[in-house]
Amino acid sequence: MRITLERSNLLKSLNHVHRVVERRNTIPILSNVLLRASGANLDLKATDLDLEITEAVPAMVETAGATTVPAHLLYEIVRKLPDGSEVLLATSPDGGSMTVQSGRSKFSLQCLPEADFPDLTAGSFSHTFKLKATDLKMLIDRTQFAISTEETRYYLNGIFFHTIEAGGDLKLRAVATDGHRLARADVSAPSGSEGMPGIIIPRKTVGELQKLVDDPEAVVTVEVSDAKIRLTIGSIVMTSKLIDGTFPDYQRVIPTGNDKEMRVDCNSFTKAVDRVSTISSERGRAVKLALSDGQLMLTVNNPDSGSATEEVAVGYDNDPMEIGFNAKYLLDITAQLSGDDAIFMLADAGSPTLVRDTAGDDALYVLMPMRV
Repeated sequence: MRITLERSNLLKSLNHVHRVVERRNTIPILSNVLLRASGANLDLKATDLDLEITEAVPAMVETAGATTVPAHLLYEIVRKLPDGSEVLLATSPDGGSMTVQSGRSKFSLQCLPEADFPDLTAGSFSHTFKLKATDLKMLIDRTQFAISTEETRYYLNGIFFHTIEAGGDLKLRAVATDGHRLARADVSAPSGSEGMPGIIIPRKTVGELQKLVDDPEAVVTVEVSDAKIRLTIGSIVMTSKLIDGTFPDYQRVIPTGNDKEMRVDCNSFTKAVDRVSTISSERGRAVKLALSDGQLMLTVNNPDSGSATEEVAVGYDNDPMEIGFNAKYLLDITAQLSGDDAIFMLADAGSPTLVRDTAGDDALYVLMPMRV
């Protein structure tokens, strides 16, 4: 194999694929990226056996061929080469090493044979549809923070995507929960998604996908089966295994009878919660919300270091009440809101609270209270 290509193109593609490669691997080939040159393209592929990303990048191919080299090492080399330079990649006659050359810099990397590189065979997909990158990004951004990191309840370690009838329309819905908070977001269901199986996309796949849907003009082709998902964005193809488990019936935990409405300026509220929570050193420390007519008092008490209070003006004309929340969880939710105001629908100190955005996008959040 002998090819020449632009450093910027190679770096951009390596940036997309090398993140999939785990830093520590018991199987040496999984530390490598597969490079395959043919026609006028270089195809790059990386996998961790659960997730695979391939991308084609334009190249001047003198001699076609394929090999695998350490992914993070190649990425670091190309990253440190000067802007605007060209890179020559050439394998040795015996295929045991590959030269990376640019200007006066020359590196030699150990290769492993292409034949050893695993292939995440996709199988057949039952449903295919197209989704605007902005819609997919919205679904992920609004829900990703609520994915559970607890490995015991593995079926919560991802985002649950499914179609559902809501308000007379078919919606494509994303839901994530860790048992303490729940995030739900909807977009109109694209043609072809009707009747698709409910799927749980793993946390790592979600994180990589979030970085790939940065072009607002892009359209993502989504292919789904019971066990896998394949997403195509331009020249990038991402194939991932799905979490094999049953997502809980989340509808049951979304409260319907919360009748006490608090409307608050999102920016002032976020800053106030952030300020008073400075006093709480331990994770999960509660902030107390004391509501009375038109006023909210935020209080944090820490027996080790002191206490903090702050008053915020709110729209509230119900009976006075007090309720406690994890300050970090509150801030995670308000960070997702794009409207000027946040609307909290409350019931009592022991029941889940519903949070909505005034910006009108189809997202809602449920937050479990804490004892204070």
